[in-house]
Amino acid sequence: MQTALTFIAFTAFVALFSWYRLRKESLSSQEGYFLGGRSLSGLVIAGSMILTNISTEHLIGMNGSSYRNGFVIIGWEVTSAIALVVAALFFVPKYLKMGLTTIPEFLEYRFDATTRTLVAAFLMISFVVTLLPIVLYTGAINLESIFSVSERLGVSHETGLWITVFGIGIIGSVYAIFGGLKAVAFSDSINGIGLLLGGTAIPLIALYQIGDGHILEGLSAVIDHAPEKFNVIGSKESVLPFEVLFTGLMINQLYFWGMNQTIIQRALGAKNLKEAQKGLLYTGVLKILVPVIIILPGVIGFYYYGDSLFENQDLIYPELIKKLLPSSFVGVFAAIIMGAVLSTFNSVLNSAATIFSLDIYNKYLNAAANEKQLVRAGKLTSTLLALFAMLVAPLVVNAPEGLYQLLQQLNGIFFIPIASIMIAGFFMHSITAKAAKVALIFGLIFYIATTFIFKVDLHFVHLWGIEFVLNIILMFAVSHGSKTPLTRFPETNMPLLDIHPWRHTKTLSFILCAVTVIIYILLGQF
Repeated sequence: MQTALTFIAFTAFVALFSWYRLRKESLSSQEGYFLGGRSLSGLVIAGSMILTNISTEHLIGMNGSSYRNGFVIIGWEVTSAIALVVAALFFVPKYLKMGLTTIPEFLEYRFDATTRTLVAAFLMISFVVTLLPIVLYTGAINLESIFSVSERLGVSHETGLWITVFGIGIIGSVYAIFGGLKAVAFSDSINGIGLLLGGTAIPLIALYQIGDGHILEGLSAVIDHAPEKFNVIGSKESVLPFEVLFTGLMINQLYFWGMNQTIIQRALGAKNLKEAQKGLLYTGVLKILVPVIIILPGVIGFYYYGDSLFENQDLIYPELIKKLLPSSFVGVFAAIIMGAVLSTFNSVLNSAATIFSLDIYNKYLNAAANEKQLVRAGKLTSTLLALFAMLVAPLVVNAPEGLYQLLQQLNGIFFIPIASIMIAGFFMHSITAKAAKVALIFGLIFYIATTFIFKVDLHFVHLWGIEFVLNIILMFAVSHGSKTPLTRFPETNMPLLDIHPWRHTKTLSFILCAVTVIIYILLGQF
């Protein structure tokens, strides 16, 4: 009972805080609803970005993976800092100069309207097929485990998961549908603080107990128990080989942090370039620190449970929470986890609504739509996508390498083709619109064939790198000798915001890149 009460209290506090901050905001305009009125500060952007990124697919999935595979999976996290540096130095200044609301808008400037629509459609499909169901399902696993929903309601475990999925989905939909980006960002900031504090507390409490009151002695005991778990240099047979850092991984990271609508929409909603760059680089700092929350607990779980949960690795984090926290704190932490789920879920819904309203509805269904009609279309889109995701989520089960690995494999279907034409659009002015469309379709078919149809004995991240190179070659080949006039995006539009850069951008960028290299040097000794 105490667990449930603290859960409800913290969840209600976040909701009331978000309502109070937004009670006087205008959410009927296009910019007000989709971009938070272009008024977000660096801290709010960073809080929202990190919580949009880190949801239960990280808390559950990555801790489950580290329990089984160790720190080798750290590459998914710390290399993000380098991608965020590139986004802060190059991509976001371009976006803000152009006054973009969505990433597909850029593709119309650079290529044509059809390319914009194709990418918008790809993104909508990726939201519904990959991210939303996995986020809902991992959230349901955690809350079902903590609160024993099925047991309390006297239903089967499967039915309990369905009920939990719909509960999370409905609450998350309310934030996204009625509050827009600003409601998402403010609720993310509070939940983000809770996640950092609560998430850090889990490994610290565990190490304190293991070390009989001494955290460093506890850490030493965990390392001595399984030193191989702290190695970050993955072998060719591992879940994340070291070589992927130099093939497809950085392409994926550049897309995710610099071109992904769900993430970059926060920076597009910044009050100026300075705050956008602050937000991106602060997020880079957090990504360096976040392995303490989403990787270390899994390794500690191996110390406690050995290999007894290898067949159910995604249960390790809920088990740790119940083992380490008193019941009153379990409720608060469950609310924080709920906030992480809601953050990613409602962020994706808001981005999907933005893309559909501006890139599809306004282009093809109602070109004369006013701002209220665009917002209404966005709300309806969010509602339908949320319902579909809730129906699909419980079907995401039994991923052989864990849920996080499944999510990354599915993301590759859409991320790499879009990243290819985005990078070509920025850096290769000879690439034509026809070439971009051919590369989109080829990349989609190539990855699905090599990953899910034919047995190719290569890690899927290596396939990302191969696909990217093939896409670039294909675009050059299709563009060669073309007489089609090339469209270039405007280098200097009339900027809507102050675009003077933050004076510490280059310094903090250098530090983040250096720390990433140092982490690999130090942990590579194990």
